[in-house]
Amino acid sequence: MSLDSDVIVDRRRIRRKLTFWRVVAAVVAIAAIVTVGMIVTPGGRGALTASGSIARITIEGLIRSDQDRVEALERLADSKTAAVIVHINSPGGTTAGSEQLYDSLVRLKAKKPLVVVVDGLAASGGYITAIAADHIIAQQTSLVGSIGVLFQFPNFTDLLKTVGVKVEEVKSSPLKAAPNGFEPTSPEARAALDSLVKDSYAWFRGLVKDRRGMDDTQLEKVADGRVFTGHQAVDLKLIDELGDEKTAVAWLVAQKGIKSDLPVRDYKLQPRFGDLTFLRTAASITLDALGLSSIARQVEQVGAVQAVDRLGLDGMLALWQPAGSN
Repeated sequence: MSLDSDVIVDRRRIRRKLTFWRVVAAVVAIAAIVTVGMIVTPGGRGALTASGSIARITIEGLIRSDQDRVEALERLADSKTAAVIVHINSPGGTTAGSEQLYDSLVRLKAKKPLVVVVDGLAASGGYITAIAADHIIAQQTSLVGSIGVLFQFPNFTDLLKTVGVKVEEVKSSPLKAAPNGFEPTSPEARAALDSLVKDSYAWFRGLVKDRRGMDDTQLEKVADGRVFTGHQAVDLKLIDELGDEKTAVAWLVAQKGIKSDLPVRDYKLQPRFGDLTFLRTAASITLDALGLSSIARQVEQVGAVQAVDRLGLDGMLALWQPAGSN
């Protein structure tokens, strides 16, 4: 009986040790995966080697409010990076998101020399982003401008009449949830929207006038919603110079005293674990092998959740839409 008790005690002790070393192995494996990811990914390399280099950040696609991006730019401002080159290829997005990004870049510019390069398009909210810099460079065929604000909404009134559907509602006041797309837009609702658009448009115009040093006559030439080529934009004072990233580096060397031999390294604005697909997969496999399948499934689902969260644009838009794109 005593022998059986000793065997049971020994087995429990071995089981506890095995559990401990499994946990240790999991921690070491995940740490190793993250370290490798930091080394092999562009964003990771930029984070590890930011000292003594010029950071390259890229703004592309639709611009929305993004607190992760704000925090990433704050980290860059506090890093040892010598200067920043911002590449832009964006038709704009929400006015709130564009304003947030503009403010973040202005704060970054207060600590680091910053120059913008327009790769293909910096329109509406994309141009709001660009004018955060003191120097804007674009290619001759790049498109810039589209100074204006848009509020779009679908109206299904005729469709509902065709299918015989009527939407009933009870609301506290005539302008609550107006326009809603299920009834003709009233003159009062249209006037309220017009007031919103004009207020944001005035803010956009004032920003361009101040940042680009334009007088009223110059501003009127560019503020009717059109886009201009980079070649046209130089004379219109929308940009400062034609060129590319090499031109940007030359400007930083000549005007900001940056060393000419500094490398330009990518700095990813969202170097988050959930954005690194191969790291997610590797971590999931490791956790599954250690018997932690439920955690592994949660890791795999992170990417899908983030993708769904970024669907749609809400609010007023500073967005360039070419004819026929709707």
